[in-house]
Amino acid sequence: MHGMISYFIRRLLLIPITFVCITFMVYGIMRLSPGGPIEQARTQMLMAQMQEGGGGAFSQIGELALPQDAIDQLKIYYKLHRSIPVGYMIWLGVWPDDDRGGIFSGIIQGDFGISYRYSDSVLSTIVSKFPISVTFGLIGYLATWIVCIPLGVQKALLHRTWFDMTTSLAVFLGYSIPGFVACLALMLMFGTSLVWDLFPLGGFRSENWNDMWAAGNIWWCIKDQAWHMFIPLVGYVMSGFATMTILMKNSLLDNLGADYVRTAFAKGLSERRVIFLHALRNSMIPICVGIGGAIGLLFAGSFLIEKTCNIPGMGLLGFNSLIERDYPVLMGILVFGVLIRLTGNILSDLILAFIDPRVRFK
Repeated sequence: MHGMISYFIRRLLLIPITFVCITFMVYGIMRLSPGGPIEQARTQMLMAQMQEGGGGAFSQIGELALPQDAIDQLKIYYKLHRSIPVGYMIWLGVWPDDDRGGIFSGIIQGDFGISYRYSDSVLSTIVSKFPISVTFGLIGYLATWIVCIPLGVQKALLHRTWFDMTTSLAVFLGYSIPGFVACLALMLMFGTSLVWDLFPLGGFRSENWNDMWAAGNIWWCIKDQAWHMFIPLVGYVMSGFATMTILMKNSLLDNLGADYVRTAFAKGLSERRVIFLHALRNSMIPICVGIGGAIGLLFAGSFLIEKTCNIPGMGLLGFNSLIERDYPVLMGILVFGVLIRLTGNILSDLILAFIDPRVRFK
């Protein structure tokens, strides 16, 4: 027990070091990458000049450049006038910000900055997207368990039968097709713009959902929510469908061939009791260990699925922030993502130590 406690204490102490290394690396890459806010400001001026000039020659427009004093002001406004290490420490909150009177202001103090795109607090912008991503991530993960665990068990019990071979084709297709591609295909086949008119082409809810909820039409709201969530949830399930199904099948097959299973049968225990009480319980260990790692998906969402289905969650927010170089929002999402992932890894170790008495961390 003492060895396990010291192991987890060391893991907890490594979180700040890992967090600083990851965030500093990403911060430096974003500062060095082209297409930042100053370049976008120059592009906007060029576009405005093109509109005012009525589509004049691009060679003349292309010569337009921002004055140096304007560039310097933009660097100060976007906090890009400091070196990368100093700028990172100001963002972290361990270096005084001279532009704000020498105060310490950063993520350690709960100040994530202001979004370039939304002109609002980064923290409030990110938190407002949490419920949507958590809803899809949690329901999608539970749906994956409901589908994959029974399927994997049946494939193990009916190994090398027609059922196993037929479902292996579905597993292979699930492994080959990414979740966002499955969403796109379903929208093309069953979207409201085509003949079948079964599901919407995207969105989280209908525009009048809040009005209907306020009016007490709860059943209509439930059906509308399910109507919008079906295709994205299929994408979430497809993302882990093949992996969890094969992992469940192989784990159960290994346990069915173990010595303790043969001993249980020799003692006269029923087949159902041996399989579902002894073998299945031990076979769930590799599946349960992945719960901690799945927490990141519950909170961070899926960039591609949310973009494909136009779901205004954390994934779509991160995608748009990346395209528009909204550095404060990107760094804010990175903070939550890294902390959730690191905490989830420790949670996975705790779950493994709890459900498997053979594991002893030292």
